[in-house]
Amino acid sequence: MKTRIIIQLVIFVMLLQASAMAQSIAIAPIKTYGIYASPKTVCTLTRLEFLKLDKYAVLDQFDMNEVGESEKYDSCYGKTCLIEYGKKLGVNFIVSGSIDGLGNKIVINLKVLDVSKEMVAMSTSMEFDNQEAELQRMIGIVIREMHGIESDPELVKRLAFKNEMITSNNVGRVKNSGPRMGVAYTVGSLEEFVTRSEEEGGLDIAPIVSNIGYQFEGQYVGTENFSALFECLIMFTGLEQGQFIPSVSLLNGFRFGKSGWEFAFGPSFSLSKRSTGFFDTNNNYGLGNNRYWRESDFNQAGFNANSMSEFGYEFSKNLDKRGDLEFATRWIVGFGRTFQSGALNVPVNLFYSSQKGGGMIGLSVGFNIVRSKKSIN
Repeated sequence: MKTRIIIQLVIFVMLLQASAMAQSIAIAPIKTYGIYASPKTVCTLTRLEFLKLDKYAVLDQFDMNEVGESEKYDSCYGKTCLIEYGKKLGVNFIVSGSIDGLGNKIVINLKVLDVSKEMVAMSTSMEFDNQEAELQRMIGIVIREMHGIESDPELVKRLAFKNEMITSNNVGRVKNSGPRMGVAYTVGSLEEFVTRSEEEGGLDIAPIVSNIGYQFEGQYVGTENFSALFECLIMFTGLEQGQFIPSVSLLNGFRFGKSGWEFAFGPSFSLSKRSTGFFDTNNNYGLGNNRYWRESDFNQAGFNANSMSEFGYEFSKNLDKRGDLEFATRWIVGFGRTFQSGALNVPVNLFYSSQKGGGMIGLSVGFNIVRSKKSIN
């Protein structure tokens, strides 16, 4: 008796499976936009995923092409057209939908229509991260979701569109990589050095000097109204007065709001010539007030450290064109605004470059053109 019941149950389950498999389905055209995959490719991927579902008898492309005037249905996306197409194919269900690439995401909409009842049986819409190479897996997730079948959670997590705060390359971003030029006025010990006579190791030039170079800029944090920037400036100073003074500056910058106000600070590195000596501000050693004496010149002139100390002088390192080449550092602070006109950006900045005993106060202007927008990822 028990054996007979078991056999009947097995037969009943097999009949149910056969009945389910008797439900035929066809994949109608699926519209694509903003992705590389063509509608034909997407239909093939969808057909493969329905076959994996093992729930329907899926018509292949060759069976569908046997329908007369099949090309008539190449742009068949609406309900009425799809029902007509399904009846011609003689299937129970027909699938259609759309796959759209929208910026940094892919949106998949699929619907299954019951041909005999002339109504939508199932429909699902899901958003994914713009990873088109994984399009087949995305379609499979949508189909399983439509049928209440759970997909691999880790796979869903990796492909899902993460609607987070926009960072990196977003709307409102201003990228100011481009040429820079400007003028600066030297103050303090730096002014003394540039105006000092060449005979005493100075540059013997005007205290107002030009700056020209290029700024490289990268954004590492940002939203539409705030950006944190890394800036690298390669500059050359004093070219108009026959001087060649190179420097490299590494700055951390912040840009605020759509108006483009910005603030930056960081170190600057260059090479300079220095020597050990003192300034004879009291003219105790002759040859004019404020004469710069190098230690070697002082000794050759017949003086010694004792005679120098009598008048309160102390040797120190000072800028001297006749001295030894040394590595030098400065600190730069800048403040300004980026003015925009269409695709043209014009950054204008005031800056102060400080070093021991002096520095430079200046104005810098640049320009660049926004050529294209970049995706966030």
